[in-house]
Formats: sequence, structure tokens, C-alpha cells
Amino acid sequence: MTGKNSKLEKYADLLVDVGLNVQEGGRVFIRSAQDALPLIRMVTEKAYEKGAKEVKVSLADDALTKLHAKHQEKEELATIHQWTIDERMHYSDEKAGFLSITSSSPELLKDIDPEKLKAMQIASGKAFKDFSNRIQSDYHSWCVAGYPSLDWARLVFPDESDDDAVEALLDLILYTVRADQDDPVEAWEQHDALLHEKVDYLNDKKYNALRYEAPGTDLTIGLPKGHLWAGASSENEDGETFMANMPTEEVFSVPEKTRVDGYVSNTLPLSYGGNLIDDFKLTFKDGKVVDFEAGKGYEVLKNLLDTDEGSRYLGEVALVPDDSPISNTGRLFYNTLFDENASCHIALGSAYAFCIEGGKNMSREELEAAGLNDSISHVDFMIGSDELNIYGITEDGKEEKVFEKGNWAF
Repeated sequence: MTGKNSKLEKYADLLVDVGLNVQEGGRVFIRSAQDALPLIRMVTEKAYEKGAKEVKVSLADDALTKLHAKHQEKEELATIHQWTIDERMHYSDEKAGFLSITSSSPELLKDIDPEKLKAMQIASGKAFKDFSNRIQSDYHSWCVAGYPSLDWARLVFPDESDDDAVEALLDLILYTVRADQDDPVEAWEQHDALLHEKVDYLNDKKYNALRYEAPGTDLTIGLPKGHLWAGASSENEDGETFMANMPTEEVFSVPEKTRVDGYVSNTLPLSYGGNLIDDFKLTFKDGKVVDFEAGKGYEVLKNLLDTDEGSRYLGEVALVPDDSPISNTGRLFYNTLFDENASCHIALGSAYAFCIEGGKNMSREELEAAGLNDSISHVDFMIGSDELNIYGITEDGKEEKVFEKGNWAF
């Protein structure tokens, strides 16, 4: 077995054993573009070896996706057939482990009418809202991971040949998920423990708010009473651990919907809806985005903010040190799964139910009453840098340094 295949097999092992933690007699649902078939086949085999009774694979193709978006009318693109919703919810009812492998080009749909893209995003968000609610309350195990496509690899490694670019991006992905180490599972156990140390510290502090300052950023984010910080491994409703993102370097919680004020600028491009948005700045008042600007992707950003009422409010606040493995590669991935784990970030849209005390068992109405935002969207964007300072504000108004020059201050 070549070194590449050996690392890819370790990656598959990680996704099955650590990412989804596949159980005897359980089901697995994999969603991916066809570019990731080499990994999908390995994951499928290993899931069956772990005792899975079914591995359902749903494949897409970037070329077909673009053709549909180009030629179909907006109304047709916004049509989500009930059987696709029923299928997803059937496997959710069965508490399948859901694996999503991202590989599409970050600029796949850059030439498509923004109004078409907006219609597609809204329709999909509404159709799968119940499923998203289950994901955000850890009802069952789920994991998001990556695998290179040619177009994505060309964007990350523009000076390499096609084959070399794909190989280089795959190597980089395998490095970020620790599949290049002798014992990746042990490496993840150690990483999980380190992130939970930060989680425990912040949960003990119970800050009232966080204040961010950096070039282009002066923002205060209120935190609701009973908020909980999370990071690395999670537990599903049956008490089984899983890793929602591979890679992951973040510790995150929920903002209080109406207590976000000031302005914030992005530090890395945002890939959204097959387009890149960059050089943008958002201004918040009482939690809501009241003004925005963008050097690239203005219309796409506008449509994102207009998705629904909750898409102009925040649903996540995440802390990632600038001195971390993905950031230290110095490589821009143009993919949120990876770039968000190289930088502190916040998210527009819905909040995670498990980030508030008792939240996993609350209705959406109860979550909103506790101060959490609701939306059919959840979009992370990166705001961290080596110039970012973050202060935790205590209940009595004192400030304590949480981040200094982009890194943990404790």
C-alpha cells in the first residue's frame, strides 16, 4: 500500500471511528460530490466492517449542478421535491450518522444569476429546516469533512499542474485531520482533551459579553444567560460521542440575538452559494445587520442577508487561535470548513440548541425566548488575525483578556 493510500485509509478510519462513531446495527448516510468516490468507497467498507447495516450514498456532480443552475428557470430551481425531504427525514428518524463530504469548487456558480441562487438557498433552507434543527440539537451523529475536486485544487494551488494540485490539496487535507500521524485516533483524543480545557475555562467564567477589537473591527457580542461553550467532540441523544467537523480547531457558543453592536470586517474570503464574497464589513445595532459593504460579491452578500429575518442576526461565536495548524500552513482554502478553523469566526443565521443549558430539549420558541436566533441559514465568516484582541466582559462590567494578538491570552 502506498503512503498516500495508507493516509487515505487512516482518514476513512477517522471518519468512521471518530467522526461518526458508527455503531453496530446503525445506518450511515453519505452526501458528497462524485469527486470524493475514492474516500467514499473506503468509508463505506469500513462502516460495514464496524457493523453498519446500511450505508446510503447520495452523489452529486459539479458539472451537472452548474448545468441545472444555468438552464432551469428560477421557479424550477426553487422546487424541492417532497420525496427528497422524506428520504432525509427517514434516515434522521432512524438516527443514521450523516457524513457530508465537501469538495465542490468554491466558485462553481459564480456566473449564475444571483436571484436564482437566492431562490435555491431559500427553498433548500425551508425544505430541510426540520432536519437542520435536529443537526443543531445533536439529535444524531453528524460529520462534515473534505476531499479535493480539480477545480477547488486549481484555486488553492494555481501554479501547479492539475494532477499535482489535486495531490497537494489532498495532502493538505490529510494533514489538517491528522491522518498523516502514526496514530491519528490517539492524536484526536489528545486534541479533543485540549479543546475541552478551553471549553471548561470559558464555561466557568460565564462572561456576559465579548468585545472584539482589530483593524476594521470594533464589535461587542452579548452572551445569553446559561450559554454553554462547546468544542471538538459532541454527544448525540443516545449519549454516543462524535466529531461534527473534521478538521476542527474551534471553541464556540451562541450570542444573544439582540445584543450585538458595532462593526466587523472579514479577514478571509467567504465561499457561499458557489461564489466568493470578500472585503466586506457588517455594522450591527441591537443584534441586527443595519449596514454592509463588500468589495467582491456584494449582491451575493445582500441575498444572504435577505434570506429571512434571522439571517441578519448572529447564531454563533467561535474562537480559533491564529497560531494553529491550519492557520500555520499559510494556505487559503477558499472553503469555510477549513478556513473557519484557521481563524476566529462568527455566523449569521441559526444558533445551536446545545449551546444553551437545556437547549437540546427546547422547542424553537423556547430557544428564541432564551435569546437564541432562528433562521433557515447558518453561514460562518472569518474575522480573526494576529491583530485581533478579544476581551471577556464579566457581569460586573470588568474586562479580562481572552485573546491577545490573535491567540489565547490564558
